[in-house]
Amino acid sequence: MRDDDFPARGRRGRGKGRFDDDEPQFLKRGRPAEPVLTDPDPGPDDDAPGGDAWSTWDQAVHGPDPHPAWLVTELAARDTDLGVLKTGKEADVHLVRRAVPDTDRSCLLAVKRYRDAQHRLFHRDAGYLEGRRVRRSRENRAMAGRTAFGRQMIAGQWAAAEFAALSRLWEIGAEHGRIAVPYPVQLLGTELMLEFVGDPDEGLAAPRLAQCRPEPAELRSLWEQLVDALVVLARAGYAHGDLSPYNLLVHAGRLVMIDLPQVVDVVANPQGPEFLARDVRVVGAWFTARGLPADDSDPAALTALLLREAGIR
Repeated sequence: MRDDDFPARGRRGRGKGRFDDDEPQFLKRGRPAEPVLTDPDPGPDDDAPGGDAWSTWDQAVHGPDPHPAWLVTELAARDTDLGVLKTGKEADVHLVRRAVPDTDRSCLLAVKRYRDAQHRLFHRDAGYLEGRRVRRSRENRAMAGRTAFGRQMIAGQWAAAEFAALSRLWEIGAEHGRIAVPYPVQLLGTELMLEFVGDPDEGLAAPRLAQCRPEPAELRSLWEQLVDALVVLARAGYAHGDLSPYNLLVHAGRLVMIDLPQVVDVVANPQGPEFLARDVRVVGAWFTARGLPADDSDPAALTALLLREAGIR
């Protein structure tokens, strides 16, 4: 992909529109406000018969409309936890089946549960949180001071930021392609429910890019998909912030980007360009090591392109 594949862009101020008039309409939309976090209201009837939990759909913030046809939204559905799919620094991902009893309505979900402040292992949050603010000064002070309340606020921000970014990117991908992310089903407190990416019949998750050994043609295709996705992110004002072959999935030949809690606003965050450049270096090194010509994955050239697409000169 070459720099001249994309429309030229002019400088912009922070208060001006992000994109030129000749750019695709989907890239001109403003980013939605981050969702308001709500906590479950546990009660005596929360557990469904058989040890399953009733669906929390009616209590949660929902993903973008229209909801996919495969998604079960009936309030009579039950959620069955099938075990842990993945453990991470700040959250664990569980496999959950949501099904309506005595019907064929069911779906698999990946449920990301952020740990509480005492058990999270992700302490590199100061740089990522620059440029993110909540409205009340008390919360901002608590977050800055890393009080117990402030750490819980930060945990909530991870979930809310990931949900907001996935919602935005899903809408772009659904309408125009060029980027694939799991559908964000719902957000409830610090629990994020996502589309399960893989084989739902077998319950097998799609492999991470790091596990794949693609042939040259597939390697080239995956690289081009990645560049497309990074351009979409940059035009939306984002850098992934922690991109690596371990948070890219390969499903049916398609590259799917996951794990975006630390998504960075490349304009509002003073370290935004550095996060973006690091993302490019890490994934570029993997592709080069697998046989992609170094000239095609030149990190300096790609970083410069993405910064231009983000409006940073």
